[in-house]
Amino acid sequence: MAQLNSKEKRKVILNCALTGMIPTKELNRSVPLTPQEIAKEVDMAVKHGASIVHVHARDKSGEPTWKKEIYAEIIKRIREKQLDVIITVSTSGRNWSEFEKRAEVLELDGDVKPDMATLTMGSMNFINTASMNSPEMIEKLATTMQKNGIKPEFEIFEPGMIHKANFMLERGIIKDENPYFNIFLGNLGTAPLEITNVSALLNLLPKNANWAFAGLGRFQLRANVMGLTLGGGVRLGLEDNIYLNQEKDELASNQSQLERINKIIELMDLEISSIGETRKNLGLPLN
Repeated sequence: MAQLNSKEKRKVILNCALTGMIPTKELNRSVPLTPQEIAKEVDMAVKHGASIVHVHARDKSGEPTWKKEIYAEIIKRIREKQLDVIITVSTSGRNWSEFEKRAEVLELDGDVKPDMATLTMGSMNFINTASMNSPEMIEKLATTMQKNGIKPEFEIFEPGMIHKANFMLERGIIKDENPYFNIFLGNLGTAPLEITNVSALLNLLPKNANWAFAGLGRFQLRANVMGLTLGGGVRLGLEDNIYLNQEKDELASNQSQLERINKIIELMDLEISSIGETRKNLGLPLN
């Protein structure tokens, strides 16, 4: 990142994870599930400063799906209203393990090709489930992204995952001069939100990295503020936390989370990065 002069404010990248694979309408009626709902939510998120949106697809019954046709409809509808917002799609192995399913969305091209795709850099446990990401799977997904001109969004849950990402960048398996890392804190099976872990994670990042802190569940706001304090960006949204408060008696929406972080950014005398600025920082062209 270029050095700021005394009059410039640091720019903050906002990444909004709208839906995820777990939240349902029964848990929180604000979670967007259909392509129409997701596109409408993206429009709102961009108006509240999000330059990256993290998209998961659901089928007609509301269940998570890998189907590229549904992703294509989502992306088409998003770009009808917000042409340049950076769209990240999921290649998660949480619900299915086959490479063909996880990589199907990476086949999209033309007007519905995603800008970025998630690349989780190792296997880990969630509270009740495991997400398996073998070295072979990681490299196959990375190679497919590289071949198709889709930028990886490194998903990091513990320090060893950054070590793996650095190895792939140094060996040229992934060629990316401006890598982007989402660092997740507070998950029971991986790195907790503690300053010793935060220090280890940040010390491992490549010097040219853009990064954001995400906190799972009740750790969301604390992780977001810590990321802002330490010089990074923010990932937030209903995928990570469906509640607005620690007591879990007030349901959140993507909009309420964005409005709250906007106020915090203003109080911290920071500025929100525009879509154009974020694209430049990440080495992505305008559409």
